[in-house]
Amino acid sequence: MADRIREEMQRFNYLANEIDAAYHEAALKIGLSDSVMLILYTIYYSGGTCLLSDVTYLSGVSKQTINSALRKLEQECILYLEAYQGRKKKICLTDKGKALAKDTVLRVINIENDIFASWTEAERSLYIELTRRYLSSFKEKIKEL
Repeated sequence: MADRIREEMQRFNYLANEIDAAYHEAALKIGLSDSVMLILYTIYYSGGTCLLSDVTYLSGVSKQTINSALRKLEQECILYLEAYQGRKKKICLTDKGKALAKDTVLRVINIENDIFASWTEAERSLYIELTRRYLSSFKEKIKEL
């Protein structure tokens, strides 16, 4: 039984890494770095604006990497930061940024949507529920380290 679980976990980790690699390949094919793709993806998915803290949280990328990419995107007039409720900052896409996101990350979002649409509702629900349960349990176990 332990060998079977170990093999299944190896397969799970391999698939997770392959998914990450596929997103990296997608970023390269659309001409973006991974961090820029994650930023544009998050902002676009949020309707063109979102909190800086949301981008950091949802992307899983370090604040330093996000801030470095944001400075570059600001210089290129892709987005701008504005003050929001005290010390918080909101990231907003410019018209140029909206066009870039539409030409790049929207294509990736459409691929994701097409894949999910090809699954039954039960398959989508099961996938999301199992992934949520795994993540929740993993986070709890991490606390015990």
